[in-house]
Amino acid sequence: MNGFYPVFTKENECQDCYKCIRHCPAKAIKLKNGSASVIPELCVACGRCVKVCPAGAKQIRSDVDRVKYLLEKGEKLVLSLAPSWKSAFKNVSEAQMVSVMKKLGFFAVSETALGAQIVSAHVAAEMKQADAGIFLSTACPAAVEYIRKYIPEYSPLLTEMTSPVGAHAVFLKEYYGSDVKVIFAGPCAAKKLEADDTNSDLEIALTFKRLNRWLTEEGIDLNGEAAAGAAFEPVGAEEGRLYAFEGGMVETVRSLQNDEKTVYLTVSGLNNMDRLLSGSVPQNTDVKLFIECLACEGGCVNGPGMPGRGDRLEDILRIARPGCMKSSENRKDTTEIRKQFTPEPIEKTDLTPEQVKAGLEAIGKRNPEDELNCGGCGYQTCRNFVAAVASGKAEKEMCVSYLKRLAQNKSNALIKYIPSAVVIVDKNLKVVECNKQFASLMDDEGTRLAYEASPGLEHADLRRLIPFSDLFEAALRSGEEVLRNNYVVQDKIFRISIFNVDPHRQVGAIITDMTKNELQREQIAQKARKVIEQNVFTVQKIANYLGEHMAETEILLREVAEGFEGDHKELSAHDDQ
Repeated sequence: MNGFYPVFTKENECQDCYKCIRHCPAKAIKLKNGSASVIPELCVACGRCVKVCPAGAKQIRSDVDRVKYLLEKGEKLVLSLAPSWKSAFKNVSEAQMVSVMKKLGFFAVSETALGAQIVSAHVAAEMKQADAGIFLSTACPAAVEYIRKYIPEYSPLLTEMTSPVGAHAVFLKEYYGSDVKVIFAGPCAAKKLEADDTNSDLEIALTFKRLNRWLTEEGIDLNGEAAAGAAFEPVGAEEGRLYAFEGGMVETVRSLQNDEKTVYLTVSGLNNMDRLLSGSVPQNTDVKLFIECLACEGGCVNGPGMPGRGDRLEDILRIARPGCMKSSENRKDTTEIRKQFTPEPIEKTDLTPEQVKAGLEAIGKRNPEDELNCGGCGYQTCRNFVAAVASGKAEKEMCVSYLKRLAQNKSNALIKYIPSAVVIVDKNLKVVECNKQFASLMDDEGTRLAYEASPGLEHADLRRLIPFSDLFEAALRSGEEVLRNNYVVQDKIFRISIFNVDPHRQVGAIITDMTKNELQREQIAQKARKVIEQNVFTVQKIANYLGEHMAETEILLREVAEGFEGDHKELSAHDDQ
């Protein structure tokens, strides 16, 4: 478990389902010994794996203890609250939110949306002055990381501006003094990457989920009475609150004046962004194109740190209030927020055709039609999966078809070589599979010939193969196991054990021919009786000398013989136990 990176895996809770791999846009997940762990150098901290993990094994680093430590030291902490808080903490007023945050120990509470307005003002000014070209937003740190690592050729198109929380942190330090420490709270995991950057003005980033748990641990009621005069500082935000939704930034950047040469687009979701920006970078465009790039589909309200969904209509109306529907182009802000983003491309290991072929054959894919590309392993194609195996990110056992074939081969080997007769039948008493010993069970030449022609006797009617199919019917009906010892059929004695493969739908049976063993027991009983008869005269003579002690010996010998005789008598009728 790497708890130092913003996103990590609780290994003991990982259920080996590969869902995180299937949904990870960067394929930054490594499977080892059945546990899927995050690869920090490949991860962009979008938190998609956290949202989809059914076992809750993927986690976002808490950092609450670090905030508590700063408070205990007496540090002056200002909380930068993301605009999506209205979706995370429904039916909580602004005054109530500020009040409870101050109860936790924050010196002041401010809206990150103020920083968003600063970013929008700078972007709007740049768009107004720029000639034709493509401009990619840098408001979402996960989207920026993805472009730098996986679409590095588009890095030069990123607007050279920090994120809204970065701009807000700079603004708050200018307003309150450089000694304050800015703590962010929002739905984002990637904000922790910003906080971890030693050059950042942001100290720590928390998620709404963890903030809510902190309040619960402290016993603070969100719906309690608000303190008098509680309000966001230094002022309330306006249009910057729209950043919570996809397209919100576009609304604040779009010029109010008629600009026929500028096109504004929004793309949310890293997979969608990858599709949009795939291929070579377009050259010599005669329009200005601004693209708002967001890692989470629907915008920040669907971030991994949200307690639930936040993109319903009621959430939009809760956040977008009068004063929000305006552009930031006329805002004059001198806060310095410029930041350069250099490409950090991920090195890709390309396999030779021979290595790809060998890797495919290792998972039983020897022909093109074997390459199902089902995606069950988490990778889009079988060849992508082979490359992941070669790089140590995946294991062969992740391939569903390979694992199924492996299990089938093992099952076939066990059924084939087990010395007893084995058969598996469905609810209609049709044979699913059997071994040669079962085909020879009743000494029926026709059954043996049928098995030679079609090993396994698939779809054969069990009722035509054995005279005790009623036991299988009983097992299918009851859903319970059936055991019969010393079950006599014609001149044979069987031990029959019928077990569930899929209750009421499929059962299997192991049938052992005990005839030879029982004959041996009868021969032993006969020899024991002969010994008694030959020695009874001697016993009687010796009894005169040994008295009742010898009589006890005779009784003991007779009990041994009768024990064998008793077993023999049981074979004359079916054992119903």
